[in-house]
This record gives sequence, structure tokens and C-alpha cells, in this order.
Amino acid sequence: MSTPLRVPALGTHPAAGRNPSRDETRDLLSRATYDLLVIGGGILGTSVAWHASQAGLRVAMVDAGDFAGATSSASSKLVHGGLRYLQTGAVKLVAENHHERRVLAKDVAPHLVNPLTFYLPVYKGGPHGAAKLGAGVFAYSMLSAFGDGVGRVISPARAAADNPALRTENLKAVAVYGDHQMNDSRVAVMTVRAAVESGAVVLNHAEVTGLRFTDGRVTGAELRDRLDGTEFGVDARLVLNATGPWVDHLRRMEDAGAAPSIRLSKGAHLVLKRKAPWKAAMATPIDKYRITFALPWEDQLLLGTTDEEYTGDPADVRVTEADIQQILDEAAFSVRDEHLDRELMTYAFAGLRVLPGGPGGVESAKRETVVTEGRGGMLSVAGGKWTTYRHIGRTVMDKLAKLPGHPLRGDMQPVGDLVRRVPLPGVANPNAVAHRLLVDREPGTRLEPETARHLATHYGALSFDIARLVNEDPALAERIHPDGPEIWAQVVYARDHEWAQTPEDVLRRRTTLTVRGLDTEQVRERVAALLAERG
Repeated sequence: MSTPLRVPALGTHPAAGRNPSRDETRDLLSRATYDLLVIGGGILGTSVAWHASQAGLRVAMVDAGDFAGATSSASSKLVHGGLRYLQTGAVKLVAENHHERRVLAKDVAPHLVNPLTFYLPVYKGGPHGAAKLGAGVFAYSMLSAFGDGVGRVISPARAAADNPALRTENLKAVAVYGDHQMNDSRVAVMTVRAAVESGAVVLNHAEVTGLRFTDGRVTGAELRDRLDGTEFGVDARLVLNATGPWVDHLRRMEDAGAAPSIRLSKGAHLVLKRKAPWKAAMATPIDKYRITFALPWEDQLLLGTTDEEYTGDPADVRVTEADIQQILDEAAFSVRDEHLDRELMTYAFAGLRVLPGGPGGVESAKRETVVTEGRGGMLSVAGGKWTTYRHIGRTVMDKLAKLPGHPLRGDMQPVGDLVRRVPLPGVANPNAVAHRLLVDREPGTRLEPETARHLATHYGALSFDIARLVNEDPALAERIHPDGPEIWAQVVYARDHEWAQTPEDVLRRRTTLTVRGLDTEQVRERVAALLAERG
């Protein structure tokens, strides 16, 4: 039973270091001609905006919703090499994924990307044998230069000791390997911040209503601010369409006769409260191609995913009762029933994978990036995966540089020469950050250990900016909800420094209140009130 929520009285805070207001941002976007306008603030758009800004380009990025508000925040939260790709012989792809995964975890975002051990249970009558999976996880670890240990097979008893929720009936063996996981929304916000620190101008909740043309070429866009209805425009030498599931919608603005370039697959996930410690994630083969995950994530249990063709409006994608039942049924192959009680569910979400068009079912379609150049010179990019989002950004930049009228001048740094291990903001050892948050405190502004740890693993060194807000107003150290680690200072920080405009932006993507099932009406009302105090 949740304890009653106590909301502290909170005031306004100094404007120093804040993001520009929406009025100021719209004015910046309207008055300049940008080298590149990126439409879409998901993982691909933000990656390109980051790389283009590093290259010295004048970059603008807009999104009709929030940054990473759709597909990019509805992933399985994994940064992984792709074990199942070995089945198709894609050895080079797995090796490349491993390289990018380890760069993210070691150099780019060690404060946001965390190692995670995986158990791959082998049951009697299952689609794969222990010998095959043992060889597979050994090869998988070899392709990562054994950076996460050696893939191996362990006994059911040893695996059950670490994961009490593991179903042991008919369990023959468990293959073990290493990968990483993250909070996708936090990585996205940090990437937007990195782009802005490199000079990009960004605006969320700004919908493209039309494209601008000069001599038949796309040279900008007409936009409408979804929050207040203000209409404005942006001029740019090049325009990138990175709108994910909406990529063909924007392509038809460029050319009404544009043929479809993609198809969509829906992936649903469930979040449940955990009833026992999970020292490892479980990846359970369902059939020859599909794996279902049971992942310890944000102190919860994340289950999924589904993989079915989707033909409806991308804005209407939802988790259905059939999705919930499928996920629970598939999880039950390897998770004990008491851990899958529907009463434990706190949240369910669904996203859309963008896949190349073509024959066959979506479950066997390649997870590759689709790049097309339109009649008006607009480059459209869709698909790919979180693990390789920086690599895709570099690839798109190389393609943009080859287009007529590209803005890369001789005095600008070529994309190929960019530092490939530039860290995201806040890079730091989260253990050291958490320790400092606990010991370097002003009297009367003590943070609880759970909150300190949460801040360190979601903001890195930027946690100290949040701590300074608490120093200024100790009431901001109060938890937003007593059953979660987040504090009110995070709402103020999201408002002033992370482009949060709506309660959903804060509760679903800047914090974990929604996925924990803690976004009560009282919480939402107080968050909305704090957002309205924006100076």
C-alpha cells in the first residue's frame, strides 16, 4: 500500500543557465538560414544533429512531439551486439555492434549504460540445444574480445540461486553471456543536450505542416507550435527527414506520388514490480527466430517483446489485451507464475520498429536503416537500433555531404575526422558521483542514498546541478512520490534544462514515475503547476 503523498511548497528558481524560452527559440529558428534542418528528434535525428553540430554546421532540430517521445523511448532498453544475428551468419554485424556497445559503455556514456548478465535457459523440447547455445554464446563473447567475460553454460541449480524467479521444471542448462542496458529516454535527452552544447537549436512539440521549396528543392519547413498554436518557418540548405514511423508521411509532402519505403512492426512491453532479486536478465528462445526478455530494469521487471505487422496510424499504437496475454504467456516459459501476477503490472507500452519494405513476415525482416533521397533533395532516414545510433548518425552525415548544395565547407571539420568517442554530458563514474552527493551536502539538505544513486545513474555529474537546486530550496529534496527515488528538484531541472513541456514529458521520459506506476493524479497536477511556473 502506497503511503500518502506529501507535496512540499515550491517556489520559482533563478533563470541562470536555463534553456531559451519557446518564444526565444522560435525567433532563433525563424530568423536564420540553417545548414541543416533535422525533422524528428528520435535517436536518428538527435544523432545526426549532434554529429552535424560537432562538424561546425548550423543545425536546427524540431519534433512534433517530445524528443524520443515515440519509438525511441519504447525500446527493450538494451545496448547489445545482437546474439540472434549469429543465426543468419551476420558475424561482421555482430562484431560491429559489440564495438559500438563497448564504446558507449566505456567512453561515451558510462554513467547511463550499464553491464547486464544474461541467462539463456535451455528447456527440454525447446528450439535449441545446450551445445548449440553454449557454442553461440562463446562465439558471441569472442566477437566482443571477451570484454564481458567468456560465454559459457552453467547448471540449473547455479542459475536458480542467482535468479529465484527462474522456472526450473524441465530446465536442462543455462547459457550465460554479457550485454548492456540503459534508460533510452535519458540517453536521448543527453544526446539532445550534447547537440545543443555543440550549437544546435532545438524545439519539441513543433509540428511540420508543410515544406518550403526553392527551384524545386526542399529548403525548409512550415511549423506550428502544438502548445500554443503559433505558426512559424525555418529555412535550411538541407533538410533531413528522421520522423521514424511517419517518414513516408513527410516524404509525401515532398512528392505526393512517393512510393512507400518502409513497413512497421509493433513491439509491446510490460513493466511489473519485482518480488525477488534478479542478478541476471533472462533471454528465452520462443522459437527458431524469436526471444522473449525478462529484464531487471529501474528496480522493476521489464517483459517483452512482441513482433507483429502494424498498418494503422502510428499515433494510435497501443498495448492490447492480446499483447499483454502473449507477453505473460511467453514469459511463463522461464519465469515462475507468482512473478507474473497481473496485480504486479505498473505500466505497459508499445513502439513501432521501422523496417525496410519487402516480402516475408516482419519477424524475419532485417533491422537495417532505410535511406532515400526524394525528388526535392530531402534525405529521409529511418530504422536502425539504439546500439548503433552514433554510427548511423555518422553514416547519414556522409550521405548528406554528397548531396548538391551541401553546406560542408573546406574550413569545416570533415565528418570522418570527428572524435568518435566524444562523451555525452555528465560523463562520470556513477559510484563516485553518488558518494559525493551523500557526503558533500549542506546542512539540512541531505539526500537519501536511494535518491543519490538514482541521480548518479541518470544524470552522471549533472547530478550536482540538481543538488545545487536542493541547496537553494531544501523542499526540493522531497520525493515526488514516497515509493519512488525521484525528487522535486528533478522536475525543476527537467523544466529549465531538459525541454520538458508537459507532465508526460517529465513523468514518462525525464523521470521513471510513469513506468513505476506512480504518476498519480496528485503528482500530475503538481508537476503541471511547476511547469506553469516557467520563467
